[in-house]
Amino acid sequence: MATPKLRFKEFDREWSSKKVSSFLKKTSNPVNVELNKSYQQIGIRSHGKGIFHKDFVDGKALGNKRVFWVESEAFILNIVFAWERAIAVTTTAENGMIASHRFPMYLPKNNLSNVHFIRYMFLTRRGQSYLELASPGGAGRNKTLGQTAFANLTIPLPLKEEQTKIASFLSAVDDRIDQIIQKHELLTDYKKGMMQQLFSQKLRFKADDGSDFEDWKESKFSECFTFHMTNALSRAKLSEQGDVMNIHYGDIHTKFSTLFDTTKEEVSFIKNKTDTLKIKSDQFLQIGDLVIADASEDYNDIGKTLEIINLDGKKAVAGLHTYIARPDQIHATGFCGYMMQSAKVRKQIKVLATGISVLGISKTNLNKLDLAIPSLPEQTKIANFLTAIDQKIDNVAEQIDHAKTWKKGLLQQMFV
Repeated sequence: MATPKLRFKEFDREWSSKKVSSFLKKTSNPVNVELNKSYQQIGIRSHGKGIFHKDFVDGKALGNKRVFWVESEAFILNIVFAWERAIAVTTTAENGMIASHRFPMYLPKNNLSNVHFIRYMFLTRRGQSYLELASPGGAGRNKTLGQTAFANLTIPLPLKEEQTKIASFLSAVDDRIDQIIQKHELLTDYKKGMMQQLFSQKLRFKADDGSDFEDWKESKFSECFTFHMTNALSRAKLSEQGDVMNIHYGDIHTKFSTLFDTTKEEVSFIKNKTDTLKIKSDQFLQIGDLVIADASEDYNDIGKTLEIINLDGKKAVAGLHTYIARPDQIHATGFCGYMMQSAKVRKQIKVLATGISVLGISKTNLNKLDLAIPSLPEQTKIANFLTAIDQKIDNVAEQIDHAKTWKKGLLQQMFV
């Protein structure tokens, strides 16, 4: 039997093939549901993202549903999405909770396995292929894991001592990733709090000579910006290469930064040169332009805005479901992007948005926004301060990506 590419030096014995039924045993402790008692169920996210806790329900709501007490330190999976790596290991945090029959639990058998190792093994590409093998059928809910097929899977397994060593090492890697993620969350919360303080004017910067800046000026959006034409090109009209970049509203929602720099973003291009010839000169984006998404399925993204801060000499336009708002006067680079992200502006946009299944915000309604704008020197201090925080957040996000990539490589090298 083969051995992994990357291995701890104290282990040299070859891994042996074993049936899942030889090292895992199913455990099930049925719940005698009481109608007036409250119960909390668990769920499992796909892609190895772990267990989540659902809201409490009473016994009446459960009806005749078959449910079982969750046992800690058990390997558990969602049979409907096991093929998508909806797997986990339970902890003491789930004590007293319940799971439906769709979430079978397994404990080590014959002292041959470590459930944490088993979880990591099924997170590998090969491990996922085993789960897919035991989950025949089409995609989605038709692709259900057969528990008998799962028990009959034959997989390579090292001695339990090596399993535990591997699991402990990868757990330490996960802890480090969690620490970096927590740092990212703390920085994001800090930025949110500072923006609230700055744009509510509870916190003010001083001028370089120590004096107070002048009062902020109240203005309507229509008094500060002029709208310019965008295009209605669909994704099908875009490609990875070309002469003119095109900002699609979907990318504003999902991947572009508030301060848009073409040297840091992956942007699509207009595919057909005939389409680029139709573009008028004032449609090309300029530094300081705001690009606003006019449609979204939820209130958090409606009116989401980015500010163009660097085009690197390239030509760019804004596309389907976007507006271009060009400032009528000079603002500090980045300030308007942050202003449109502030709680005061976001609250107004949510009130002015219309629609049910898909929300929209019109130019007419955007022009109604009440803005408070400080002097140019104070704008500069605000923008520089928030940009510095964003740079820290971006650096930590990059650390997270690198750590996850490193872990992915480890998973492929430490398992057969």
